[in-house]
Amino acid sequence: MQKLVLFSLLIISFILSGCSNEAQIKAWNMIDDGALIVDVRTPGEFRSGHLPGAKLIPVNQLSAKIAEFGTDKNRPIVVYCKSGSRSGRAESFLKSAGFSNVINGGGYSHLMSVKEKLDSGELKPEVQS
Repeated sequence: MQKLVLFSLLIISFILSGCSNEAQIKAWNMIDDGALIVDVRTPGEFRSGHLPGAKLIPVNQLSAKIAEFGTDKNRPIVVYCKSGSRSGRAESFLKSAGFSNVINGGGYSHLMSVKEKLDSGELKPEVQS
């Protein structure tokens, strides 16, 4: 029984990890096309490493710094954090503020891992629909 549970968890993990790469691939496509990149982590996390060109706006400061996103509500925006949780909240907040082209890029480490795979050709830059 325990082996069946472990096997099931492995299959679920595999399925979810395959699906989650699509968001990161889409994020990198948007970044390559000039999207605004917003890191919603803390300043300390940002100093430990961040995406080139990323703007730091911690998730708890989004409403106070909404003007930094500009007035173009169709502007492509990629938000990311450590795991995808805070960036999910940021994505929801921005969409509720009227921004229509926002994607949760997930976690910084995962984004970087997907970028390496895209650069090496291990992943294709096209997102399956």
